[in-house]
Amino acid sequence: MAAVDLIELWRGDMLESVHQGHAVVCDPSGIVQAWGDPEAVIFPRSSCKMIQALPLLESGAARAAGLQTQHLALSCASHNGASIHVREVGDWLKARGLAERDLRCGSHMPGDKPEAARLTCSGLSACQLHNNCSGKHAGFLTLNQHMKGGTEYIDVDHPVQLAGKAAFEEVTGETSPGYGIDGCSAPNHACTVTGLARAMAAFAAPGSDMRGDAMRALVQAMCAFPELVAGEGRACTELMRAMEGRVAVKTGAEAVFVAIIPEKKLGVALKIRDGGTRASEAAITAILVHLGVLEPSHQVVEKYLTGDQKNWRGMVTGQLRRAAGFPA
Repeated sequence: MAAVDLIELWRGDMLESVHQGHAVVCDPSGIVQAWGDPEAVIFPRSSCKMIQALPLLESGAARAAGLQTQHLALSCASHNGASIHVREVGDWLKARGLAERDLRCGSHMPGDKPEAARLTCSGLSACQLHNNCSGKHAGFLTLNQHMKGGTEYIDVDHPVQLAGKAAFEEVTGETSPGYGIDGCSAPNHACTVTGLARAMAAFAAPGSDMRGDAMRALVQAMCAFPELVAGEGRACTELMRAMEGRVAVKTGAEAVFVAIIPEKKLGVALKIRDGGTRASEAAITAILVHLGVLEPSHQVVEKYLTGDQKNWRGMVTGQLRRAAGFPA
């Protein structure tokens, strides 16, 4: 099956651009609804961070380290590198006797405008704490301390990454066909869109065993601290706030998006074929409205889906729209 039209951009009365992709909604028994090819193989990128965090909890490392709810949220985060993120991750590392130099995620300028301006105006350089994945890597380091592994915890054959791969294959229900190196230098294992949605459904309907407890704790942490998962002005943070802690959502690079909906025991995964973030944000918003967990009149829906596109003078130039049949 091929990708299908999901999101359109109209300029005036003319269709200007079309974003195609795949999307799947699963419950614990399997596919509930799908668009495009449910078996399309993708890299989930950062949308699977809650899966990568499972060994941190299941190993007992999180408990032994005294990690709190905010640390679990950061372990799932693709944050803006705002001062709150830098401070929280820095304090986490310090409490473990670790430092910024122990990270292996690399550094980049933060997406947070006030922090970027502070660095620029003071002539300072960004550090690895500003990396959007520094929370995930702090989790890796905490797990690594517990496992007494070597310093290069990002290596694909390192015990930390082997534990992550095992958890990934178990919750997706698939043997990964391969991996790529993510922007933060850690391995990112491929799966189908259905496998990713299946994993999110498992998080939405966790069992009473150790894994279920870990899943439940991570989802609750994301919902409790949406500002740590992404940051001000970001879709993940704004969508979770709009749904008042009832749903956890997480984006990934190259236009992947997932949702965990405990009240309906549903998991959602989608991939926009061209990697366009505007389309993945619009598509996940459309699905959340479709599933009845996001009010269509909420201002966040207008921002990411139904609102007018405007130019620099504030003139209306067009609209994003759902493609025919999506979601329906």
